[in-house]
Amino acid sequence: MATDLVLAIFHHFLAFLLASVLATEWTLIRPGLGGRNLALLGRLDAAYGGIAGTLIAVGILRVFFGLKGWEYYVYNTMFWAKMASLVAVGMLSMGPTARIVRWRKAATDPAYTVPDAEIETARSYIKVQIVGFALILIFAATMARGVFY
Repeated sequence: MATDLVLAIFHHFLAFLLASVLATEWTLIRPGLGGRNLALLGRLDAAYGGIAGTLIAVGILRVFFGLKGWEYYVYNTMFWAKMASLVAVGMLSMGPTARIVRWRKAATDPAYTVPDAEIETARSYIKVQIVGFALILIFAATMARGVFY
């Protein structure tokens, strides 16, 4: 029981932390992005990947060592909807990550600012990620209440 509780707490903490980092990236990616904010964005994006990876690992541990048992998850349609949303959000995060890496390499000049068209493209990806993340939370709540559609 204690293992399940610790894993659940850690899993929820990581989910909220991931949402916070995503919201912060959304805030930083604005026209005029450059300099210190671009360096901060690079560190945040790396943290986003690390947090996401840890969240997935803890989720896997919950499946195998949690009180509900792995059968609860593998036969739950909402679990698979949550996993599909997670994969979609992960794939959508690749676009902004690749752009951030390119922007940081291009920022050898301290006066460099990211072109506005690039900003809008990255923000579009992040908008869809936010919607996908909301779906993950909806599917998680539905799944936790035993809804199996």
